[in-house]
Amino acid sequence: MVAAGPVAAEPAAIPPAPVIPLPPELDPDFYLPPADVVAATEPGAIIAARQVTIADFGVLPVEVDAWQVSYRSNNSRDEAIPAVATLIKPRGQAISPRKLLSVQLAEDSTAGYCAPSYALQHLSVAPVAGQIVVPAEFLFAQAALAQGWAVVVPDHQGPYSAYAAGPLAGRITLDGIRAATGFAPLEVGPDAPVGLYGYSGGSIATGHAAELHASYAPELKIVGAAEGGVGADLGAALTMANNQLTSGLVFAAVLGLTREYPDFATYLDQRLNPLGRGLMAVKSPLCVQYQSALLPFLDLTGMIGSDGNPLDDPPVAAMLDDTRMGKSVPDMPLFLWHSAWDEILPLAATDTLVDTYCRDPNTSLTYTRDHASEHIVAEVVGGPAALLWLRDRLDGVPAPQGCTTSDAGTMAATPGALSFLGDTLSAKFATFFGAPLGSR
Repeated sequence: MVAAGPVAAEPAAIPPAPVIPLPPELDPDFYLPPADVVAATEPGAIIAARQVTIADFGVLPVEVDAWQVSYRSNNSRDEAIPAVATLIKPRGQAISPRKLLSVQLAEDSTAGYCAPSYALQHLSVAPVAGQIVVPAEFLFAQAALAQGWAVVVPDHQGPYSAYAAGPLAGRITLDGIRAATGFAPLEVGPDAPVGLYGYSGGSIATGHAAELHASYAPELKIVGAAEGGVGADLGAALTMANNQLTSGLVFAAVLGLTREYPDFATYLDQRLNPLGRGLMAVKSPLCVQYQSALLPFLDLTGMIGSDGNPLDDPPVAAMLDDTRMGKSVPDMPLFLWHSAWDEILPLAATDTLVDTYCRDPNTSLTYTRDHASEHIVAEVVGGPAALLWLRDRLDGVPAPQGCTTSDAGTMAATPGALSFLGDTLSAKFATFFGAPLGSR
């Protein structure tokens, strides 16, 4: 572990981004700084910063202060890479230091213009180009801003859109928090309490960040992590998706993983049949909406030439093992939830992960299986409960000791969840009439 050394920046010294935002593919100076500059920078240290305007679905500006930062991180082989995060501060007074929530949005795509840093900007075309998940999930980040917390949203798939590469995403997330705590205008110092939130593709980044915290960035004061629709085992997700409606989205994850695991990329290059090769070429530049819709019901394993189950072949097995959660027990309290009928990420894999964590007697974990939802609805009904739980952790309320697993008819019935959602929507509605978010 290398200690972070983020730079502090004064507001007057930070230039604005272009009024018409450029996607990463057209903005290499910011997104891909010279390799020697990145290598000479400490993990989490800021290389460049600029002011941006955040908007709902690229159209309606949100009344907050926001910046993008380019910073150094490491890939899963501990090689230096550039990373980008969006830092957002509500316009209101807060106890110093301001609390911080790192929100890992589900990018679930294989092109740079799908990344949160671009998709969240005013006049971004990402929502109409297929990135609908990031702008929709941003409501949960706005719920945090309405509490007066600062928010950091990392582009956790990295500079090459390595969708589903959890160890990479975990490092980028932790270094994004380092960058946020060292960025003076955000008003979040190194002693600030930090929470983690992520659902589905965002749970992959959140879960790996939680597991890596103790070894990679132990100086960060992470007080809790909330993960829903948990992507605990990619092999199990691929097996469940094979020949099913969700196979197009899972194939995108296969494509993303080739960008972080060279041996796996070589294996696929040698084994994919013509249909698989054609799909990789067609899907490479797509965001999540079109990744999901294009050619479902694929025989994913059938496209790979193998004498047996391709998931057992060494390059595939090694990648699946590296990306599987449960290698270490996170050193902060955990809140996990999953739909009992999840059609994308198997419930059994999350059950296994919980069992793994709970073998450690020091684990603090609350786990809920929601029985009135599927994958998407589970975030809508479970997200408010997760944010309420995180609010207690950020306020210094001790988490329950031990592990608790429960089955809920619907997590919308969690005490306080509906009122929390109502307060959030009211605060959001007021911004349409000029009220700054988080000014209460």
